[in-house]
Amino acid sequence: MIRAARNLHRLLAIARVLARHDALSIADLPMAGLVSAALRFGRRPATVGRPGERLADALSELGPTFIKLGQALSTRADLVGEEMAADLSHLQDRLPPFPAKDARRIIVEELGRPVSEIFSSFDDEPVAAASIAQVHFAITTEGAEVAVKVLRPRVAEAFRRDIDLLGWLAEWVELTQPRLRRLRLVDSVRTFAESVALEMDLRFEAAAAAELAENFAGDETFRVPAVDWLRTGKRVMTLERVYGIPVDERERLIEAGHDVDVILRKAAEVFFNMVFRDGFFHADMHPGNLFVDAGGNLVAVDFGIMGRVEQRTRRFLGEMLIGFLNGNYRRVAEVHFEAGYVPADKSVDAFTQASRSIAEPILGRPLHEISVARLLGQLFEVTETFAMETQPQLLLLQKSMLVAEGIGRRLDPTVNMWQLARPLIESWMRRNLGPEARLRDMAMGALGSFERLPRLLAELEKSVAMLAEGGIRLRPETLREIVGDRRARRIPGWVPWLIAAALAVGVALK
Repeated sequence: MIRAARNLHRLLAIARVLARHDALSIADLPMAGLVSAALRFGRRPATVGRPGERLADALSELGPTFIKLGQALSTRADLVGEEMAADLSHLQDRLPPFPAKDARRIIVEELGRPVSEIFSSFDDEPVAAASIAQVHFAITTEGAEVAVKVLRPRVAEAFRRDIDLLGWLAEWVELTQPRLRRLRLVDSVRTFAESVALEMDLRFEAAAAAELAENFAGDETFRVPAVDWLRTGKRVMTLERVYGIPVDERERLIEAGHDVDVILRKAAEVFFNMVFRDGFFHADMHPGNLFVDAGGNLVAVDFGIMGRVEQRTRRFLGEMLIGFLNGNYRRVAEVHFEAGYVPADKSVDAFTQASRSIAEPILGRPLHEISVARLLGQLFEVTETFAMETQPQLLLLQKSMLVAEGIGRRLDPTVNMWQLARPLIESWMRRNLGPEARLRDMAMGALGSFERLPRLLAELEKSVAMLAEGGIRLRPETLREIVGDRRARRIPGWVPWLIAAALAVGVALK
């Protein structure tokens, strides 16, 4: 009851803000427009424009959680429609800065020393202020130029309150609207909460930066600023200061002597390597977080939102993209069924037809106008017909692809970045799906079996000793423990027979 009362009170406050921006009437609910007018007390809406623009303004006023929520909704065209998703994708994660004295206090509390002992100079004017943290430039006592990110005061408590509300609403929707359960709203809120929790601990962001840097070690085309771990804690993170031109400022890049087509090719390769080679990608790589240094190479900042794509999903994505680019819609449909994304009782032929209906209007356009991210977005919109469950990791990737395409078009509107990455995708597919990949998987499975052989022999010796003393009961769970899960560990079928034969020989020798 206490949770319900608290959430209802917060919900009323949110409704008033939505009504003030005429965003409440966006919801397809009975008398939504009438309720919205009543909550505005007869005043004109504070915002005009498209529904998505009005909603974006309302979410900005509601604060950090709802700014993040709006950015998450921008990936859900299946929920809000393509136009609104596009409007929400422009939602700026900017808030007024908090006082420098609070930033200094948090640094002292987190690092346990006066600011003067940590930095020889510290700029009180922040260079960026977002919903979760703000950034100050500083110079360490060793003379290194750094950027110091400081978490907003009391922001964690505000997020906990709002996420509890979102979870409560998602539970009620799934309870009362069975047809919407396929959208997995509770799981989506949980994923959102986990993402925010990681952003609330700047040590995790520092670790993400270090992992990304490790993945690109030796690659001069893409660089991640180094982490100063001695000046990093839960609420403070210190990174090497970055100098460069924002990647979308085409004229400045040309004036500085850079070839924008070379930069675009590097961006396509970097995105490919993140997603397909490593399965770990920067999920918020908008122009404000990506710079071009003096050498014409890319430098990223802000690693609070990262995405992971498992090997199986990468294979699915690769086959799907190649299928679409080659116009092989049958293969696109088959991959969805093989991946288990579409239930087996649905029609492959019907899904092939749906894939064609989505792709042809897009792929039929001039090459430089093709948007793979838009194609994925429209694919998600038809999922209800085929009872395809929402795949959160693909939604985050689709949003990142949309941002990457935007960067590509700003750099050179006549070039399609996915065509630049196509040879890399096809090469990766040959390595991971071709005959050589199958042979490699078989070899790795056999190697794993032989690596476990000493343990198997030790267990065998114990079993033979027990047989000599009067026999053993070989329960199914015992055999599983000795042999392991054959499917998960890829143990060849001859291994259980080898164990059985060895046991028989052991008994005979006794």
